[in-house]
Amino acid sequence: MKAYSKIYFPLIIGAACALGIFIGSVLDFPDTSEGIFTANAKKEKLNRLIDYIDYEYVDDVNTDSIVDVTVNSILENLDPHSVYIPKQKYDAVSENMKGDFVGIGISFYTLEDTIAVIKPIPNGPSEKVGIKAGDRILYADGIELAQKTIDTDSLSSLLKGKKNTTVKLKIKRNGSEKLLDFTVKRGTIPIKSVDAAYMLNEKLGYIKINRFAESTYKEFEKAIESLITQGATELALDLRDNGGGYLDQAVKIADEFLTQDKLIVFTKNKAGKINKTFSTKKGKFKNTKVFVFINENSASASEIVAGALQDNDIGTIVGRRSYGKGLVQREMNLGDGSAVRLTVARYYTPTGRSIQKPYDHGDNKKYFEEYLSRYRNGELQSKDSISVNDSLKYTTPKGKIVYGGGGIIPDVFVAKDTDYEKESLNYMLKGGIMDRFIFNILEKDRNYYNSLTQKEFNTQQIVSDQIVEDYINYLNEFNFDFKTKNYRYLLRKYLKASMAEQLFGTNAAQKIISQDDKMIQKVLSLD
Repeated sequence: MKAYSKIYFPLIIGAACALGIFIGSVLDFPDTSEGIFTANAKKEKLNRLIDYIDYEYVDDVNTDSIVDVTVNSILENLDPHSVYIPKQKYDAVSENMKGDFVGIGISFYTLEDTIAVIKPIPNGPSEKVGIKAGDRILYADGIELAQKTIDTDSLSSLLKGKKNTTVKLKIKRNGSEKLLDFTVKRGTIPIKSVDAAYMLNEKLGYIKINRFAESTYKEFEKAIESLITQGATELALDLRDNGGGYLDQAVKIADEFLTQDKLIVFTKNKAGKINKTFSTKKGKFKNTKVFVFINENSASASEIVAGALQDNDIGTIVGRRSYGKGLVQREMNLGDGSAVRLTVARYYTPTGRSIQKPYDHGDNKKYFEEYLSRYRNGELQSKDSISVNDSLKYTTPKGKIVYGGGGIIPDVFVAKDTDYEKESLNYMLKGGIMDRFIFNILEKDRNYYNSLTQKEFNTQQIVSDQIVEDYINYLNEFNFDFKTKNYRYLLRKYLKASMAEQLFGTNAAQKIISQDDKMIQKVLSLD
């Protein structure tokens, strides 16, 4: 994910550079000199080459694919975060960052050649008409949805669509001999960026954010209000594994904790123009205790929040050195449904430090595998192993020493658990293998599991020894090399978390997963 301001421009920048396409002269680039996109000899050369291939080359060639390859090659020689988004991927990428989409509101699997509903989205179109977890969708507008007859893209286009349009579904439900008919009016379905919000103790609230999308701050505000009604006067903000997103959303969240007129972040572009962003009066957690969790996968917008608070001597940053992305991208429309996210500025924390880690132009592999060097030099286990550059030393208003040059170094270090088997469990939880197994368990007795309240679910040993054993046997079907002897307690916990998510949502699952979380335990010891 990348921090960028989403501004659309009628421009075909990548193809212009690569193929010499003439671009219109009216562009909304405040820092662009006049005539930058006018034709020149180098562009004309590339333009002629494509024309020759189109009209003279002996074989038919898909010049669109040549354009894609050329644009990617150009961007790869700029920086690691300037990227091309092909037309066929644009909708999915935009949807993820927009924070919502239009559809019928279900999460589902393609299971045994049918579309199985895992769970209807709460208050979504499907739930409102009575569709339930475990239902099998066999037909949509008369089209059979069996996995063998329809691909994923076609399925998606049938279930999604324009807002307020309808789709007629035929559903097979356990216990019903006949197919059930439902007409669902498509609506706006949120893609949540706040995974969890709950109380860690009587005064400390906890919020986990997975990315910074257009809707993140609104979700965050709602979560904050809920926690305050539960007595929260302090907050733990979990930004681990948050790859970033929109810069403005990070600014709004940082503003919640900073008193008025504090510098949050500033950016500097090619021309040296500096834009500074300051905090406002708004905010429900100003001058209160706040902890921010980061790790080696916390990037971009996550680092803006952590850096703003650290440099203003607000709160405590807990965890491990963050990713180190201090480049700002702007999304630009290329005119054919594709787009480019081009790095247009660098951002700096309030003390003036850039946290962008070094990169070599054209060597993106080395850049994205920098995590391996952290693993080898021991910094995931010890803060003392983090390499710092004394020439990039900065001082906060209260005299704390902070460093630029590659990520945010936490105030309180928590080592990474490098146990391979535990890591494997985390991958299983995120990868879907466990979810599919649990779905089948729930299917065996939907009435019982649906009758449980969340309190009953939490207090009972829902995951039996037999379920754990069955899951181990299930893993064997995938030739998954996992030593289960010493980790059955973790298997039980993660299986219950997967079940909680399917029954009650991500908040319930996160509570279970975090029961022995080292960072949470560390914060509770500090609080």
